[in-house]
Amino acid sequence: RGYKCVITMAEPFSIERRKLMRFLGAKVIITPKAGKGSGMVAKAKELAEKHGWFLCRQFENEANAKFHYDTTGQEILNDFEGMKLDYYVLGYGTGGTFAGAGKALKEKRPGIKICLGEPADAPLIQSGTKSERNDDGSATGSHPAFKPHPIQGWTPDFIPFITEKGIAGTGYDEYVPIPGDAAIQMSQMMAKTQGIFTGISGGASMYAAVEMAKKAPEGSVLVAMLADTGERYLSTPLFASISADMNEEELEISKSTPSFQL
Repeated sequence: RGYKCVITMAEPFSIERRKLMRFLGAKVIITPKAGKGSGMVAKAKELAEKHGWFLCRQFENEANAKFHYDTTGQEILNDFEGMKLDYYVLGYGTGGTFAGAGKALKEKRPGIKICLGEPADAPLIQSGTKSERNDDGSATGSHPAFKPHPIQGWTPDFIPFITEKGIAGTGYDEYVPIPGDAAIQMSQMMAKTQGIFTGISGGASMYAAVEMAKKAPEGSVLVAMLADTGERYLSTPLFASISADMNEEELEISKSTPSFQL
């Protein structure tokens, strides 16, 4: 529609995210690693105030959760109409999917259990300590339980206001801490064995779903949210073991016929 868009993004986020946003026409402002997620949020607020821009406030804006209530939640309900559905498994970034889709599912299927995952290195919700807030609902700074983790897009260094409201309103029934290396390994396994090309957070969701399935009653049906695709992670630890050059086995295959060898 011709809208101009400026994105603030913390330095550790993948290079692909920056390039994709710029490819789509956005301006991307990188904030220092030391500032963490709260730093990029503060920069966005500062820029909006300086230039008179609209600030989306996706961590506090109730339109975020409402959209997932109206779309994601209804899509899941439609897909499982007349079918069994016992668990809804996901993590949180802004908390919009958790709060919105979770509410829609609980309203229509009160017996469904919501399983919430968090990085094991950043157990903000599990800590029981709330984020301190400004009058607009935004966090005043970093949460004391936060430590850096590789699950990009999940669990910033504060509990989003939308997530907090979702916990207070709909709540969750089960909790799974997810080690960062386990999320990476799960994502790699899904690509190799299932043909599902998802990112680290997708691996984290599936790890949580597998852990939940281990203790769920026999025959339970679980839905896990895989919110992104693997292309956004080429420069991250997810692809650290993937070489651009041929390995020894590939070289041997190449040499098994005489033509066009490097």
